[in-house]
Amino acid sequence: MIDAGLKKEIEGLMIKFPCIDSAILPSLTLIQERKGFISQGDMEELSRILKFSQARIFSVASFYSMLKLRPRGKYHLQVCTNISCSLLREKTLMEHLSRILGIGDGETTGDGLFSLEAVECLGSCGYAPAMMINSDHFENLGFDQVDRIIESLREKERAGGV
Repeated sequence: MIDAGLKKEIEGLMIKFPCIDSAILPSLTLIQERKGFISQGDMEELSRILKFSQARIFSVASFYSMLKLRPRGKYHLQVCTNISCSLLREKTLMEHLSRILGIGDGETTGDGLFSLEAVECLGSCGYAPAMMINSDHFENLGFDQVDRIIESLREKERAGGV
């Protein structure tokens, strides 16, 4: 739920924007920054704070792909599925990652370490295939290289996440 400090920040956004409608997206972004995702309860509470219907809040939250409505893994993998990234191999990077992680698009591994998301473009058409892990960008990826990246993240976690 939205705590008192977060509520005060949202109310500050309501003052900042002359049209309260304009405060919806920044409020949702603020909630996600604090909590990592936006829950159904958060959207319900935000609708009361901003005095909009829950449907209005949900429509904004579900429209923008950068807003997450469920928890993500510690390592959020975004894989480009655009034509340039999909044609270079016999199997796509998304298919490979899905197989080695045991999850599909929009899912998170049982241990909460990895979430996988297909995205339309990462702006690396000349260096395809590409993916991002959190804010780190990877290009010219081969399956062996991806396997090493995933294994290094697993080893990092086994060593205590340092």
